[in-house]
Amino acid sequence: MKFNIASLKFDKQGLVPAIIQDYKSGEVLMLAYMNKESLRRTLKSGKTCFWSRSRKVYWVKGATSGHYQFVKSIAYDCDLDALLIKVRQVGVACHTGNRSCFYRKIR
Repeated sequence: MKFNIASLKFDKQGLVPAIIQDYKSGEVLMLAYMNKESLRRTLKSGKTCFWSRSRKVYWVKGATSGHYQFVKSIAYDCDLDALLIKVRQVGVACHTGNRSCFYRKIR
């Protein structure tokens, strides 16, 4: 069965959450949001592209920092409302300088 972007269940804002995971270690690096166009850009370029909900612009991870994410695989969940993108991370994923955005723990 061939994948069709239109089959994904985008929310009212036209977004779907994308979990970004290191393809080798399995570490969850970050969560961001994609719309149809950012997913198309990701598929075309091989680098993650997201939609910024706060700035209302497309952004390629690493375009300003050099910390690119090169896509190794993209999967979607059973409900068609979330993506899991496995990447080769160059540098850190978090804008705070941490490898992962999930560096804080609830005790």
